[in-house]
Amino acid sequence: MRILRVAQKIYPDVKGGGPYHVHAMSRDQAAMGHDVTVVTVAGDSMKPHTEQRDGYTLLRYPSTLSLLGNDISTGVGQHLLDAKEFDVIHAHSHLYFSTNLAALKRRFSNIPLAITNHGLYSQNAPEWVFEWYLRTVGRWTFNRADVVFCYTEEDRERVQRFGVESNIEVVSNGIDTERFRPDGPASERIDYEGPVVLFVGRLVEGKRPGDAVVAMEEVRREHPDARLYLCGKGPLRGDLEAQISARGLGESSAKWVEPDSVLVAMYGSIGKLGINTRAITTNQAIAFANPKPIPSLFLFYYLMASRSVLIRKGKGGTQTNISQTVIKAFPFKLLGHPIHGVIVVEFK
Repeated sequence: MRILRVAQKIYPDVKGGGPYHVHAMSRDQAAMGHDVTVVTVAGDSMKPHTEQRDGYTLLRYPSTLSLLGNDISTGVGQHLLDAKEFDVIHAHSHLYFSTNLAALKRRFSNIPLAITNHGLYSQNAPEWVFEWYLRTVGRWTFNRADVVFCYTEEDRERVQRFGVESNIEVVSNGIDTERFRPDGPASERIDYEGPVVLFVGRLVEGKRPGDAVVAMEEVRREHPDARLYLCGKGPLRGDLEAQISARGLGESSAKWVEPDSVLVAMYGSIGKLGINTRAITTNQAIAFANPKPIPSLFLFYYLMASRSVLIRKGKGGTQTNISQTVIKAFPFKLLGHPIHGVIVVEFK
């Protein structure tokens, strides 16, 4: 069979589930003896126009215009206009202009068209924009197809709710059981013997990695030793790290030491002093205080001058230490708020 595949993106030019789906299907169909040509929009002008890859032919066309993250290519349109010697056209995602062109091609030709729905909405525009699109251009595009493929029954029902009348077939995503199986090799990146929950996907809103973090609270109620591993890249990484840190600190006995606090060593190096410039926690025996509105430097210099007294208050045999009770009871002379600042300036 001669297959023309129309896809906006393809792996490994672009990482992601959709692009990999396009590549893997083309590779496997070529291995089965089919003649597969993939037409895509080039994201990198340095890559060749024509490339033979894993048994199929890849044709890249430059982007003419970009609208809401949707690259429009007149080259793809011209190729579809001229395409005549194919048994079927398979377009991926109704959200791309290339698929709209494939639908237009079907309107004026006898070449059957299949469209794979990779998700009804995109993150490149507000939901109301896609609601309008799905009830107009999107529905028209789907209805030009001889068959629409969806991954789940739920997706089929959602597509039908927008008035799509084309035949819709549910074909679930497959798993390579030769590569992924219970008795297969374990990843060295997961060095843990207990229960593991693994999230694999781009760290973007559409993949909802934050839900996996929240769900772990419920999982750990029944499996307290379970761990979550997130595998992926994306713009949400910083937010996820902050979310995980906040939840971890909420379950921890560790205390935040706010910036500009005076730190006092309690074990070994009794009375050793410091001032932190950022929020920290510590697993060391360190007392801390922020004497607002008194300048922290005033307390720092005061304790530095009194360090010999602090050391004499230490107790212990092998390692001398001083308790928080002693530190809290240590006298601190107040001279009047304005004078504290003057003294600090003099010491500096």
